[in-house]
Amino acid sequence: MRDIKIEKLVINCCTGESGDPLAKATRVLKGLTDQEPFHSKARFTVRSFNIKRNEKIAAIVTIRGEKARELLERGLRVKENELRRKNFSDSGNFGFGIEEHIDLGLKYDPSTGIFGMDFYVVLTRAGKRVKTRKYRRSNVGKSQKITKEDAMEWFQTELGGTLLR
Repeated sequence: MRDIKIEKLVINCCTGESGDPLAKATRVLKGLTDQEPFHSKARFTVRSFNIKRNEKIAAIVTIRGEKARELLERGLRVKENELRRKNFSDSGNFGFGIEEHIDLGLKYDPSTGIFGMDFYVVLTRAGKRVKTRKYRRSNVGKSQKITKEDAMEWFQTELGGTLLR
């Protein structure tokens, strides 16, 4: 009941502009995950970056289950299974970024180019559904919540990672 597991893995590939670069990033994520990514929009206009409000600027995909763990392990291999303590949030989730998608095992395609991406992992314990279900909804106790220390311990034991400063 107190075992920690991966709820979901979110991979974000932000191009900062719409059009051809976003289409290429979408193709990269689709090849990596075999899922269709959705596009996020800019919240406000940034003139210095030529970004307009509501312009599509990033491709995001959410992976659950065994595929999430497999992709997480591939991403951590790129980072050599090392994360900093500041990569972990107080709610027990963690994230990191990679600079080149070809490090994940994808072939380099000159027409596509190279994209960096962010990995964000949401951890959970069994019983979380009690808070979100429709019938007999209830609160989840403090002992079920995942702390930063719980997440760091899980990262070291389950994934064999090491923590830096």
